[in-house]
Amino acid sequence: MKYNFDEIIDRTGTDCVKWDAVQQRWGRNDLLPMWVADMDFRTPPFVIEAIRKRLDHEVLGYTFACKEWSESIINWLQERYGWTISREMLAFAPGIVRGIAFAIHCFTEKGDKVMVTPPVYHPFFLVTEKNEREVVYSPLVLRDGQYHIDFDRFEADVQGCKLLILSNPHNPGGRVWTNEELARIADICDESGTLVISDEIHADLTLPPYKHPTYALASEKARMNSLVFMSPSKAFNMPGLASSYVIVENEELRHRFFKYMEASELSEGHLFAYLSVAAAYSNGTEWLDQAVAYIQENIDFTEDYLKEQIPAIQMIRPQASYLIYLDCRELGLSQSELKRLFVEEAHLALNDGTTFGKEGEGFMRLNVACPRSLLHKGLEQLKQAVASAK
Repeated sequence: MKYNFDEIIDRTGTDCVKWDAVQQRWGRNDLLPMWVADMDFRTPPFVIEAIRKRLDHEVLGYTFACKEWSESIINWLQERYGWTISREMLAFAPGIVRGIAFAIHCFTEKGDKVMVTPPVYHPFFLVTEKNEREVVYSPLVLRDGQYHIDFDRFEADVQGCKLLILSNPHNPGGRVWTNEELARIADICDESGTLVISDEIHADLTLPPYKHPTYALASEKARMNSLVFMSPSKAFNMPGLASSYVIVENEELRHRFFKYMEASELSEGHLFAYLSVAAAYSNGTEWLDQAVAYIQENIDFTEDYLKEQIPAIQMIRPQASYLIYLDCRELGLSQSELKRLFVEEAHLALNDGTTFGKEGEGFMRLNVACPRSLLHKGLEQLKQAVASAK
């Protein structure tokens, strides 16, 4: 089946954050939203059909995890990543950020240190701070157009940290870490006594020729000292269902975390949480392949457009996901001036680079998971804004 990713869908009036929260966030509603990390494509028809079929039975009573939920995850991980897990290693989580918060509560105390690698997905450090833990920042290094880990600094910074929250693949840079890098992280964290929380929500959006290396498969030390969080929500455009899961191979860690989750019924899903995952993973290969190909074409389109029309703005080419980190430092603007350029002149709503840490000064994050006509429109508006600012 050929899916249509060029279709423009009016999402306004659906209480969606990406479109309907623009007025609240920017104080105006004339901006083209290219910020929040969801897609402007239809959620796949097989997911919608699974929900519709359940709604045909007009009793929305209590539910439990259907066997197709765990079976679909186990099969997906085996086929996609060569990762063999058992049902006992798997637990539901009502969203990955929530799951990370649960892990912080389970494995740390107030005042404990938790390390992140900025620029990085901001809830990592915001959730840590709000739960009264100390955030340790170990910045990545931008080199040759990609982010890299400064392992000498990483090893020094991680000392005394109870947790490392790892973005794998990395957001906002879109970097796919290598097996060698992950194994080195595992060695260092094993030595320092630091538990690794690996957020792999963008794994299914890894762009060819790159392949996603799940953290737990990097080495035995990685396997025995990690919690891996995953979800089909980004790849199949259904984050509103808040359906994620965690995999813990170490039996001792698993018993401790699952017991914590079960004590407050945090591992119980809602009516559509299980069947939507089963539908996505059981039927989604063809749809996802086409979606990834379309996203990759949008990335190519953006890269070519910037080089030809706005050479002062460069991009970090993502190896995974539909998020592009725009390097705007050549414009010579302060961050406030840069934000004004995008909002007041280009009429675009993007994520401010400093949202991801002070290392994001001079950057903006662009979401290209939209019909190409909208992407072209946004880039045209940016081109005109930059030209008029000269």
